[in-house]
Amino acid sequence: MNITITFRHMDSSSAVKAHAGEKVSKLQKFLRQPMTAKVTLSVDKLWHVAEARISSGGQHFEAKEKTEDMYASIDKMIDKLERQIRGSKGAKQAKTRRGGATLRAVAPTPAEPAPARKKATSTIRKKTAEKKTTRKKVTAKPSTRAKKVR
Repeated sequence: MNITITFRHMDSSSAVKAHAGEKVSKLQKFLRQPMTAKVTLSVDKLWHVAEARISSGGQHFEAKEKTEDMYASIDKMIDKLERQIRGSKGAKQAKTRRGGATLRAVAPTPAEPAPARKKATSTIRKKTAEKKTTRKKVTAKPSTRAKKVR
């Protein structure tokens, strides 16, 4: 796990560096492969900006947050990254689950006899078929309204 913290337009502080490093290292528990993180902390006029790019295997995540307090920016940025990682993990699991065979796709083997149908269902089907043949077809009649001529 590599974490690089860069300060831009501000003096480096060991407390801010430790806070950012601790928060980013907690994201590793959501990822299966080792991660590489690049965190940039900067000041833009009156705004404290925290940016991060995380790479883990083939996955890449990026977040940027801007507030009036550097610690709040770091916390909100970590929340965004955590949400992205959890969302991608759920999507990945859903894809792998859908890729497997379903129960409907599996046909019964010849050793297992197919379930026999009940007679009641076949008689009901015959009755509905008879009703369909006795119904009359109704066609739509052309409208009897006279069209207005302009």
